[in-house]
Amino acid sequence: MPTDATTRPVSPTVPVEPWPGEWLRGALEVCVLAVLDEGPTYGYAITTRLEELGLGNVKGGTLYPLLARLEESGAVTVEWRPGDGGPGRKYFTLTDRGRTALATRGTAWTRFAATTAAVVTDAAARHATAGRAAPAGPAEPAPVGLRTSATTTRSRERRP
Repeated sequence: MPTDATTRPVSPTVPVEPWPGEWLRGALEVCVLAVLDEGPTYGYAITTRLEELGLGNVKGGTLYPLLARLEESGAVTVEWRPGDGGPGRKYFTLTDRGRTALATRGTAWTRFAATTAAVVTDAAARHATAGRAAPAGPAEPAPVGLRTSATTTRSRERRP
């Protein structure tokens, strides 16, 4: 599949912009469980697979604490294996508890995503039948150091 400048797969269903962090944090655990369901693997390979699947570049500082939590909960086991001409790697394997978590959370996530899609689709349909475009949504706020006086003033005006 072709990629864009950020190495994210380019397809009609995957946006070029990075996914909002809040979305990734909510979906990451079930997606990591799904990747581990493909077979034992190590951290870097998990991040590569998540990127191939369209989730973008998941940083080690996000992935490794999640893997530690999964290990503590019994959802994965860990095994050190020698590297091919390099350092050893920590391999993660999904356990029965992890497969149960994947089934339960995967079903719940699918329902949640379908509900969210229905809400957004209904709103778009209301706007389409009214002959107007759907609202673009709020712009991301500028980082604090880059806010202009107009941005700061508007922020103050909205406060009660």
